[in-house]
Amino acid sequence: MTKMVDNVLFITADQWRGECLSALGHPVIKTPHLDALAAMGTLFKSHYSQSAPCGPARASLYTGLYQHNHRTVTNGTPLDDRHANFAREARKGGHDPVLFGFTDMTTDPRGRDGDDPELWTRSGLLPGLTPMVRMDGKFLPWVEALRQRGYEVDDDPRSLFRPNRDGIDPGLGRTFAPAFYRAEDSGAAFLTDEALTYISARAGEGTPWFAHISYHAPHPPFVVPAPYHALYDAAEVPLPLRHASAEGEAKQHPWARFYLSNQLDASYTYGASLKDYLEIGEQEIRQIRATYYAMITEIDAQIGRLIAHLKESGDWERTLIVVTSDHGEQLGDHWMMSKFSYYEQTYHIPLIIRDPRAASNGGRGGVIDAFSENVDIMPTILQWLGLETPAACDGASLLPFCQGRQVDDWRGEAHAAFDFRYFPGLEGGRVLGLSPDQCNAALLWDRQYKYVHFNGLPPLFFDRAADPGEFHNLAGDPAHHGVMLDYAQKMLSWRMNHEDRTLANTRLGPDGVVEQRPPRRQRIGALTGQ
Repeated sequence: MTKMVDNVLFITADQWRGECLSALGHPVIKTPHLDALAAMGTLFKSHYSQSAPCGPARASLYTGLYQHNHRTVTNGTPLDDRHANFAREARKGGHDPVLFGFTDMTTDPRGRDGDDPELWTRSGLLPGLTPMVRMDGKFLPWVEALRQRGYEVDDDPRSLFRPNRDGIDPGLGRTFAPAFYRAEDSGAAFLTDEALTYISARAGEGTPWFAHISYHAPHPPFVVPAPYHALYDAAEVPLPLRHASAEGEAKQHPWARFYLSNQLDASYTYGASLKDYLEIGEQEIRQIRATYYAMITEIDAQIGRLIAHLKESGDWERTLIVVTSDHGEQLGDHWMMSKFSYYEQTYHIPLIIRDPRAASNGGRGGVIDAFSENVDIMPTILQWLGLETPAACDGASLLPFCQGRQVDDWRGEAHAAFDFRYFPGLEGGRVLGLSPDQCNAALLWDRQYKYVHFNGLPPLFFDRAADPGEFHNLAGDPAHHGVMLDYAQKMLSWRMNHEDRTLANTRLGPDGVVEQRPPRRQRIGALTGQ
C-alpha cells in the first residue's frame, strides 16, 4: 500500500469559460487569488473539456476517458459501473476522497432494486467518493443552513436563486439585483465553510486528506450576493462575439438553426423563460456577463479562503491543488447561451495546478500553451499519490509540465464531443431527420484548423488562425477539401488510437498474465504521417 503523506484539494466550478482569469489578461474580470495560485503553480492556458453538458463532461473529468469510451452522453445517462475513476483509484492507495458539492454522475441501474433512491435522480454520486456535503439538485444541506440562519426558504430549489430586487433600478438589468442572502451565507461560502471544518479536523489528526469541492457557480441562474453584484460596470463589459443577427448566425449549420430556437439550461435569471434569449437587449446581455464575472470573482474569494487556511495550518507545502471546470458557457457568443454548441466557448476552460514539491520549483509561474484536457486530471492526481493510472485511461499526467520539463510526443490537438439525442424539441432526432444514434458530433482542433464531424449532418471546418471567432465554415469550399480530408483522417486515427483498451494489451500464456503499457499520447500527426 502507498504511504499516505500528501493531501489533495480538487476544486471544480461549473460552467467557467477558459479566458475568465485576470492572469490571462481578461479586460474586465478580477481573480486575484487564482492569479496568485497560478504564479505559485502552473497555468494551462489551452485547457479543454471533452464534452457538454455537465454529466458527460464530468464523466470524462472523473474517469479520464473520452466520451466515446465512457458513453455517458447526456445528463441522466448512467455511468457504466465498470469504469475506474479518480476516487476509486485513490481508495486503492488507502485514501478517503470526500465530496463537498455534487458530481452529476447518474448511477448504473443494473443490479439495483427499482426502489433504490439513486435510480430516481440524475444528480447521482460518483462511486468511491464519501459525501460529506452532498449538494444535488435540491441543495438540501445549504437550504437547511439558510433556515438555521433565519432565512425563509421554500422547498422549490429554484427559489434559492431569486434576487432581492427591492429598490433596484430595473433599467440596470434583471441580473443586477443581489441575491437575497448575504455573501457569507452563499452556496459557495457554505461549501467552503464545511470543507474548512473537515480539513481542520484532519490536520489536527495529523493524517492526510483528499477533498473534492464542486461549486455550482457560475452556472445559471446568474445571481450573486452583495457586494459582488455591483462589482463590474455593465458599460465596461464587452458585447458578445456574434453575427449581426440570430438569423444570420443560424445559416451556418442545421444544428445552429435548431439550437438558436430551442436553447436549453436553467433560465439566465429567476423568473425568466428559456425562450427569452434571443430577445435580450444590449444592456441586459452586458449585465448578464457582468454578473457572470462577479460569480467567478466570488468563487475566487472562496478559493482564497482555502489557500489562506492551508498556509496557516502548515498544509500548504503538502497539498496538491487542482482548479478547473466541467465545461464552458456561450454567454451570448454566437447568440447562444449555455453549452450545447461546437464553439470554442463551450469547451475552453481554466486549469491551474500547484504541485508543492521541490521537483516543481523549476516550473512555478509557468504558463503552458500545449493542449491539455480534462481526461488528464485523473492521471495527474494519481501520479501525485504515487498510484498507477488504469490502462484504459485516455489522458496523461500533467505533472511533468508543472516541473518545467519538456514533454515529448504530447498531443498536438484537442478533442471533444457532444450528443443531442435527448434534446427537448428534437424528438430523438426526428426533427433533423436523424435517428437517436446519429444525434452526435465529434470535434478536433489544433492551432490552425478545427474540424467538426456530425453523424448525419454536414461537417464544419474552420481556419482558427484566420477566423478565431469561427464564423466562416469552409467545409463547402473546394479549395479546402484536401486539408479538411487530412483533418477527418486525423480524427479517425485519434478515435482508433483511443478505442477502449482495458484488456487489449494483455495476453495470457505460458508466462502467465503479461500486460503492456504503450503511451496513449502520440501526436496524431505522427500517426497519420503528416
